[in-house]
Amino acid sequence: MSLFADRHAALLYREGWCAIQGALGADVLRAMEADLEPAFLATPLCQGAFYGARTRRFGALLGRSPHAEQLVMHPLILKVVERMLLPWCERIALNLTQAIEIHPGALPQFAHRDQDMWQGPKGSVEYLVNVMWPLTAFTDDNGGTRLWPGSHLDQDVVQLPEEEAIVPFVSPGDALLFLGSTLHGGGGNRSIAPRRGIIISYCLGWLKPFELQWLVYPPAVARQFSPELAGLVGYAQHRPNLGNVEGQCPSILLRDDVPAFIPAIDALRPDQAEAAAAFVRGQMGEMG
Repeated sequence: MSLFADRHAALLYREGWCAIQGALGADVLRAMEADLEPAFLATPLCQGAFYGARTRRFGALLGRSPHAEQLVMHPLILKVVERMLLPWCERIALNLTQAIEIHPGALPQFAHRDQDMWQGPKGSVEYLVNVMWPLTAFTDDNGGTRLWPGSHLDQDVVQLPEEEAIVPFVSPGDALLFLGSTLHGGGGNRSIAPRRGIIISYCLGWLKPFELQWLVYPPAVARQFSPELAGLVGYAQHRPNLGNVEGQCPSILLRDDVPAFIPAIDALRPDQAEAAAAFVRGQMGEMG
C-alpha cells in the first residue's frame, strides 16, 4: 500500500489531481446513497452564484450514514493525504463531508481553488486535499467535476480558459483526488438526470475547517466514534498545545465523567519538550 500511496501522491504533486479506480466497492456507495436519500429529498436548493441555484448540498455525513466512515477513514486515501500535507502540520484534520446533487439545467460552477478560504501564503504550502466519491458516474454532460491540470503550479493565475479543463470519468467506487490549490468547479448538467457525489476533504490540522466538525459532531455524537475518527474530526490536540480544553486534549470531553477541575498538561513536539526540559534543568542547576 505504501508504494501505491507514493505513486498517487506523486501524480497529485505533478498534475494537481489523480483518480483511484475501484477504491471502494460500489455497493458501499449505493448503501450510503440509500441512507442519504431522505436528505437529498428534503434539502432545499442552494442560494447564491457560487453554490449554484440548481444544486443541493448538505454535510454532517458521519451522522447521516454509518457507511461514511469507510470513505473518511479509507487507509490508502489517508496515506496519500498525509504524504501531501504532513510537511506543514503535525496531524491532518477532517475539513468537510458533503453530499452534492447537481440538477439538470445547472450552469458550470465558478472555477476556484478551495485553499483560498485561508489567507496564508500560496505556492509554498498545501492546505487541503479533496476526495470526490461519485454516487453516479461523472461525465462531461451531467456536471462532472472540471479540473485544470497543472493549475496548482501557478496560483497567481486566478482563471484559466475553459477549453483547458478536463472532466475525468469516474464511477461509484472510484475516488477522484485533487489539491486545494488546483483550479476546479462543478460542471454544467446538460443531461436529464441529477448528478450526485460525495466530497470528503482533509486539511492541515492547525486550520479552522470549512465545516466546524466539533459543532457538527458534539461530544455526545463523537463519543460513538473510534479514537482515530474522533481525533480526525477535532478531538485531538495539534502540538504544541493547540486546540486544548482546560490545557488538555479535547478527547477528555468524550469521557463519561469529565472532572470539573483538571490540570493543564504539556502537549509539545519532542524537540520542544526537550528544549523546555533542558531549560528547566539549567535553572535547577543554577539554584543548586
